[in-house]
Amino acid sequence: MSAFNSNRRQLLQVGALSSLGMSLGLSNALADTWPTKPVRFLVPFAPGGTSEIVARSVAAELTKQLGQSVYVENKPGGAGTVAMIEASKSAPDGHTIILGHVGTLAVNPYMMPNHPYDVNKEFIPVTLLAKVPNVFVIHPDVPAKNLKEFIAYAKKNPGKLDYGSAGNASAGHLAMEYLKLVAGISLTHIPYRGTGPQLADLLAGRTHASSAGLPALGAHIRAGKLRAIAVGTLQRIPALPDVPTVVETGFKDFETSQWYGILAPAGTPVDVVKKIQEESYKALKSSAVTERFATDNAIGGGGPSADFAAFIAKEQKTWSRIVKDANIKAD
Repeated sequence: MSAFNSNRRQLLQVGALSSLGMSLGLSNALADTWPTKPVRFLVPFAPGGTSEIVARSVAAELTKQLGQSVYVENKPGGAGTVAMIEASKSAPDGHTIILGHVGTLAVNPYMMPNHPYDVNKEFIPVTLLAKVPNVFVIHPDVPAKNLKEFIAYAKKNPGKLDYGSAGNASAGHLAMEYLKLVAGISLTHIPYRGTGPQLADLLAGRTHASSAGLPALGAHIRAGKLRAIAVGTLQRIPALPDVPTVVETGFKDFETSQWYGILAPAGTPVDVVKKIQEESYKALKSSAVTERFATDNAIGGGGPSADFAAFIAKEQKTWSRIVKDANIKAD
């Protein structure tokens, strides 16, 4: 090798190391100063559902901790894709984050034939925030006291019962389609733009059934306006000790829950992602959030980015199979 080429290689190596050092230095500098302005926390659904409750609980604590406003912005539409696309195109500096969940991360990519974004390339998983039990409810006018009676009634009246959800690929939509698959019943899906709107019609008796997180349903169940017939967890939950699991009704290994986590646009510096995760963990451990989550039987998260990425991959494997077997389509 000539002296010229040897010197040239050394210069290139020094340049590369220098660039890497500058990149790491920039990442550290951004993390040290983040946030420098209010942080927008996008929620891909309309107000009134569990997603907003989780996001606002955490955002309120982050605002206290960071000295900058972390504000929740609801942006429903397209089964969550409207907000996800906007988040993916936002500046990757930690000042726009989005609430990801089972629908947008583990179902849409397999349910939509022309999915408009690549979940695994256009976003960085930051941290899992919460897992919330799915509860199956019916309007009191439906002549069934439990899940077994509801299934029997649905089989006698195929196609005559409607169920509402917060929208296509929402956790409630998936839970009900999963139940339809294992129970062999026919129910008509009516998607709404959020949990709030769909609950309004269920409470009025215009639809017959639904599945959603306990935070959105608890008060209505306690008031007798809705009847809880099953929970999607493997064990009964403390808030509804008399309501059996779907497994207890005879459907082995049936499990479905709502889960929520923070995502950042791809390209967000690693140290900024780590700082968001660490601050989120602190928020989840605050008394205000732990008390709220305990009321709703939610399980808090807060782990590192790699753990959330592995969890998403596992959920994608599970739900891709269910989407195929249940023939779940984008309405």
